Amino acid sequence: METEKILKDFKSGKIGIDDVLQKLKSMPFEDAGFAKIDTHRTIRKGFPEVIFSEGKTTAQVLKIMEMMSRHGHNILATRATKDMYDAVKDVHPDAEYNESARTIVIKKEMPESKKGEILIITAGTSDIPVAEEEVVTAEIMGNKVEKIYDAGVAGIHRLLNNKEQIFRANVIIVVAGMEGALASVVGGLACVPVIAVPTSVGYGASFKGVAPLLTMLNCCSPGVVVVNIDNGFGAGYFASLINK
Repeated sequence: METEKILKDFKSGKIGIDDVLQKLKSMPFEDAGFAKIDTHRTIRKGFPEVIFSEGKTTAQVLKIMEMMSRHGHNILATRATKDMYDAVKDVHPDAEYNESARTIVIKKEMPESKKGEILIITAGTSDIPVAEEEVVTAEIMGNKVEKIYDAGVAGIHRLLNNKEQIFRANVIIVVAGMEGALASVVGGLACVPVIAVPTSVGYGASFKGVAPLLTMLNCCSPGVVVVNIDNGFGAGYFASLINK
């Protein structure tokens, strides 16, 4: 195997430790036929590959998890159904399901705990499912997460009542549908990076998240970046990188 050759060359002095790490970063994956599992993503990125379950069959999700579990890393599956979880639970009794976030987590190791705090704020209750995907993602990556739910601009006193949490956070994620104005307000209050997440929540003219996406992209408050519509995983992952 290529791994054995690399180790042999290292032991013989033909290559150094930097060469070993570089070679390992660019190799292997396991081929399941319908999917190629990036088994060394942890080496390159610091966190294993995540399973996007939407569009996959339950059998495919189970097979990917089986292959990933052999490497001893934590497993996170997003956009998973309850039926998928029930099937996974039969094989992995320690699997956890967050119904709101639609995530399955199998914890194999304790992630390195990060010192800073990630604060997640939603404009409304309807935005919570996207926020919960962020919570699950950030927590399995070793972050401490605080939440302020239903604190949108329609009742801005609810947000201002939590100024201490806003000022204490190391990075903030703002989740909002409708017109998405909350990100601008939080960006104007906070002195830390703000990740804006537009959601598909809203009436017809919100165009399933396009309206808040454009509002957030046009935010006049400095320090605000935007991820794609309903992309809770992407926001949670990016927040963890900042918090690191």
